[in-house]
Amino acid sequence: MPALARLNERCSRTFMTQKLRGQSPLLHKLCLFVLALCLALPAHAEGFITRLLNKPVPGGVAVIDLGNPAQAPKVRYQGKPVLTVHEDSKRWIAIVGIPLSVKPGTQQVEVEGGQKLNFQVGAKHYTEQRITIKNQQQVTPNAANLKRIERELAEQTRAYQQFSARQPSNLMFDRPVNGPLSSPFGLRRFFNGEERNPHSGLDFAANRGTPIKAPAAGKVILIGDYFFNGKTVFLDHGQGLISMFCHLSEIDVKLGDEIARGGHVGKVGATGRATGPHLHWNVSLNDARVDPAIFIGAFKP
Repeated sequence: MPALARLNERCSRTFMTQKLRGQSPLLHKLCLFVLALCLALPAHAEGFITRLLNKPVPGGVAVIDLGNPAQAPKVRYQGKPVLTVHEDSKRWIAIVGIPLSVKPGTQQVEVEGGQKLNFQVGAKHYTEQRITIKNQQQVTPNAANLKRIERELAEQTRAYQQFSARQPSNLMFDRPVNGPLSSPFGLRRFFNGEERNPHSGLDFAANRGTPIKAPAAGKVILIGDYFFNGKTVFLDHGQGLISMFCHLSEIDVKLGDEIARGGHVGKVGATGRATGPHLHWNVSLNDARVDPAIFIGAFKP
């Protein structure tokens, strides 16, 4: 039993004894203070990863305490495997990506063995963004382009659904480029007045040719030149934690390459559906696109 808990228990007994005797010594006041302190404290201090990542909103991340079993628990959310890590060598935690489509309220993960754990998803308001695109085909594509888009989407979806056994090298990510944040995650986007899917990543304003660095170590699992995304690289950081970088002008890696944290992935460009040079960076957890700002300490409630 932790020292504070032992003191809490001792003070509780002392308090009751003194109360029964009708006494009110200094110890009585000290115990009242300790009891109040214990009530104000959480059951255990949160670790660094939990403090950094626990933003349980649509498009955010939920961190769930799994206790401290001898082996890493296997966890699933919405039928998909979830990243688990041993935080501060004290307890296992599940790091769950929450899709933008999830409504505020109670959600649930399943732990191997039949245990079910609830967590709460709060509300978050995402603003609108209106963009004018000169190429109308990138707003309302023709049949041939739609067929290409569907094929490319299926390819990228398979990449997002990969789940490797490797542990991520770090969860406090480095920024992939040095530049100000521009379009945030989750924006409701209107192209030429027509609503399209919400913004699934985070944009950095950067000049064409700016080197893009891996925010954590990873394996290159997909490279492509896509209709909407342009030149694109997918990095698998481990256990369903995946980065996607798009609109690149150049790609500096090959399929299957192992990239160290800080290693060069490519260069900033404006390929695909882009109005100017910038980096669009996606982060995916258990096949849910989540706000990359969470992983660089820039999340805004």
